[in-house]
Amino acid sequence: MSKKKVLLITHHRLDRSPGQRFRFEQYLPYLEQNGFEFQLSNIVKEEEDSILYGKGKFFQKVILAAKAWLRRYKDVRRAEQFDIIFIFREAFFTGSSRFERLFAKSRAKVIFDFDDAIWLPNVSIHNRKLKKLKNPNKTNKLLSYADMIFAGNQYLADYASNFNSVIKVIPTTIDTSYHLPRTVEKGPEEPIVIGWTGSHTTLRYLDLVKAALQKLKEKYRQEIEIKIICDLPWEQEGLGVVNVEWKRDDEIQQLQSIDIGIMPLTDDEWSRGKCAFKALQYMGIGIPAILSPVGVNKEIINEGVNGYLAESEEEWYEKLDQIIQNASLRKQIGTTARQYIISNYSVEAHRSRYLEYFNEVLGE
Repeated sequence: MSKKKVLLITHHRLDRSPGQRFRFEQYLPYLEQNGFEFQLSNIVKEEEDSILYGKGKFFQKVILAAKAWLRRYKDVRRAEQFDIIFIFREAFFTGSSRFERLFAKSRAKVIFDFDDAIWLPNVSIHNRKLKKLKNPNKTNKLLSYADMIFAGNQYLADYASNFNSVIKVIPTTIDTSYHLPRTVEKGPEEPIVIGWTGSHTTLRYLDLVKAALQKLKEKYRQEIEIKIICDLPWEQEGLGVVNVEWKRDDEIQQLQSIDIGIMPLTDDEWSRGKCAFKALQYMGIGIPAILSPVGVNKEIINEGVNGYLAESEEEWYEKLDQIIQNASLRKQIGTTARQYIISNYSVEAHRSRYLEYFNEVLGE
């Protein structure tokens, strides 16, 4: 029996983008075992990352865009060879929806997957001068062109339902055989690490907890450590922040060094569209987490059982202080959190649904 062919339309190569990794890449081996084969078409090569996300470099970005445009035209011309066209977030990084419309005209079924409120304006700090080339309103067209939508949470699904009736809520998931708890207990003389992981685009949310962290640092001094795992540092005078550059090779070891994970967010439309990825990582690895009560965070956390929610500066301080003081509570919350993720937000918990939806879009 011949395998069903899927063309993956992405910006990045495999194992490069957290969004791609935790939205669909984790499922590929299972789908391949069950009758599907995949070809990836990414439009940003490894050596071009620094161009796309670097400051300035206008003419290099123009050349990059031209190459990407040509690549997508080739994809359109070969679309008839595939059974499914799987598009993650968008086919092209400007305001054009041309390629999605042309894919929709092919014999292939189109699945559109998104994990953020991408209908809102959101441009990286180094590409603000190119903001006019973006058109977040194109999301409405992309949603209408698809045969099936994969939405990262119910908030996104509700928005998508204005433009499409075939919507599946597929949460961002964690491979809990990869995200494992640490096996060596820390010594009593080692500091308790309050940690955060993410990209430079979300560093600004840490300002929401800066005052609480400063009060805790004044109280505990060398007994606690603030650790930031990111592609850019978070520099804060008086906090003694330990900045670690995110690397794929040691991401789990760095997460395992954290004792308490934090995920502050502003309560706005963009944040409500997020899929709690940081929280899933902390919890999946058995780390107690404190989150802002925004969007899906409120669905994931059972207060005081598998984690905590904190809104005001006082709440952030009090809940961090409580967990810092109680090692057995940290262990108890972390263990419960991991079991919750295994049951509700792991690859294993959702892979059969993922396969079911791939077959469903093909009418099987």
